[in-house]
Amino acid sequence: MKSNNFGYLLKEGVKGIFLHGFMSFAAVCVTVACLLIVGSFTTVAYNLNIMVEELNKTNEVTVYVDRELSDAEAKSIDTKIKRLDNIASCEFVYREDAFEDFKDASDNPDAFDGFDTSYLEHRYIVILEDNRLMQETIDQLMQIPGIVDYRAAQELADGFTAMQDILRVVTVVVTIVLLIVSLLIISNTVKLAMYDRRDEISIMKMVGATNGFIRLPFVVEGFLLGMTGAALAFLVEWLAYDAVVERIAQADALDMFQFVPFHQIVWPLVGTFAAAGLFVGIVGSWTSIRKFMDV
Repeated sequence: MKSNNFGYLLKEGVKGIFLHGFMSFAAVCVTVACLLIVGSFTTVAYNLNIMVEELNKTNEVTVYVDRELSDAEAKSIDTKIKRLDNIASCEFVYREDAFEDFKDASDNPDAFDGFDTSYLEHRYIVILEDNRLMQETIDQLMQIPGIVDYRAAQELADGFTAMQDILRVVTVVVTIVLLIVSLLIISNTVKLAMYDRRDEISIMKMVGATNGFIRLPFVVEGFLLGMTGAALAFLVEWLAYDAVVERIAQADALDMFQFVPFHQIVWPLVGTFAAAGLFVGIVGSWTSIRKFMDV
């Protein structure tokens, strides 16, 4: 493409934006609002996914050994546990050590002096690789001879996993709906520009201008509207994210929610916002142009 043609296309695209200032403003605002919601869902889903992954790394299952077994027999179960799938690690804990830990955590440790630890069980602290397979792994552990009971925060793990799956589906659905809304707004903006310039378009076709040459200024207009909305949405998302994360960090009641710094997700968000702005801008303008060019 010649430089003078490129300059013409850019000039006409910008001209179309200012020709319908209110609709252009509305298109940018709707794009910003839609991408902000999409960005917010995306960042929340990303952070929740990180939290679930950390839960998978730190969550544990405590299995108890039959207290009738000798110390050597109880420790020999170690190899059977490690043979199972989904086992990241396991640690044998003597009942005496477990009792001492319990006393240390108690408000009144002296009350337990003289307690006969033979009534307690040796135990294994088992770390799982994947919490989604927790119940299956527990069933396998309970089939090992000598293991009589277990304790696990299974409901908490299942709750986080279910929340992650639901949020992922909601994010996809909301993203699709909001992109369609943005497409319609930008499409209507370009339609107005083409309607106002219908006489000019007819003359251009009469003197031999190709459909591509006529279309491109409107595609440029849609592209500029979409990318302007994406850039503004990204800036607002950045400022809002940092403000929310700072507030959460200052609230003691929300210590369990550890959001990643924005710089760790900046490039995925840049790609998401740019792709969305490009999509709604070009596709929105192109679909509206086709109807006029067929006339």
